[in-house]
Amino acid sequence: MHIQRTVYRDDHEMLRETARRFFERECVPRQAQWDEAGHVDRETWLKAGREGLLCLTVPTEYGGGGGDFGHSAVLIEELHRAGISGWSLGVHSDIVAPYIVRLGTEEQKQKWLPKICAGETLLAVAMTEPGTGSDLKAIRTTAVRDGDEWVINGSKTFISNGIHSDMVVVVCKTDPSAGAKGCSLIMVEGDREGFRRGRKLQKVGQPAADTSELFFDNVRVPVGNLLGEENKGFMHLMEELPQERLVIATYCAAKLERLLELTTEYVKDRKAFNQTVWDFQNTKFKLADIKAQATAVRLTVDYYLGEHMRRRLTSQEAAIAKLFATETLWKCIDDMVQLHGGYGYMLEYPIARAFVDMRVTRIFGGTSEVLRELIARQL
Repeated sequence: MHIQRTVYRDDHEMLRETARRFFERECVPRQAQWDEAGHVDRETWLKAGREGLLCLTVPTEYGGGGGDFGHSAVLIEELHRAGISGWSLGVHSDIVAPYIVRLGTEEQKQKWLPKICAGETLLAVAMTEPGTGSDLKAIRTTAVRDGDEWVINGSKTFISNGIHSDMVVVVCKTDPSAGAKGCSLIMVEGDREGFRRGRKLQKVGQPAADTSELFFDNVRVPVGNLLGEENKGFMHLMEELPQERLVIATYCAAKLERLLELTTEYVKDRKAFNQTVWDFQNTKFKLADIKAQATAVRLTVDYYLGEHMRRRLTSQEAAIAKLFATETLWKCIDDMVQLHGGYGYMLEYPIARAFVDMRVTRIFGGTSEVLRELIARQL
């Protein structure tokens, strides 16, 4: 992008080389296999754990990398630069694991985090339910205290890592009469009786993403599986959502830059009417617009990355980062598909793959409409 990036330190950039080699060596050759299987194989998770590429911000005493969010951001950028599709690495390491680090008791951390960091225990978070979408206040899954156990009933949908996860953070109503103030976060192990995984959901894109429905039929877990404070689950979620949204913005910025590189290479090579596609003024103008937009996204995201690394990122700022990055990426992808002509509709080309894979970024982590509402509240 020819932008002097100042948000990263030397140790961040050293990680970039390690991550890039790992993704090119271990992941790119397996993409077709993952797409066909509908999930990323467990051995790749374990290899990532052995290479120290999981849970980079988890303290070293629990098996993590002991780094800051800059290390996570570098890994996220390289994952998407390599064109890896469907691996919910960020869900495991940067969305769910931080709940345990921040909210878990010392006993919970010692018990769960080492295997999580090693890739032996895969994580998921179960928020969304049929009919609720982004409205977390409307969830109906309940957890009722029965002696030394919680009894959980309900269902979830659109759960990343849903089928192959070993541990799920489940958002439950522990006080249904209290609305959002009656939610709690409860850890549910994948082998609990009454816990059932539904069908693997067939999505428009990301066929390797393990996305499913989850069902809870009188699932009993120890009271010690409560994460954080009882009835404070909604507050806990709101505290972690800014990072989730920044994760999405981070990889959208990296994806846009990479797709611009690939599209520029393509139009300079592709011939039409006895000249290259690049020779048409329309092509140059379109790519100039995309370059300007990619630059704006990069500068915005890097600024908010720096704020988050200094622990100053607000909910509104995270919403701005995600809204701007995802909406801009989508508009630019559409233009770049057009510049590819018919080949832009062929999944063997990265631009077509991005067209189906990245549409969901405007939906998950908070829809663009929800983000606009959040931003508008402070105008």
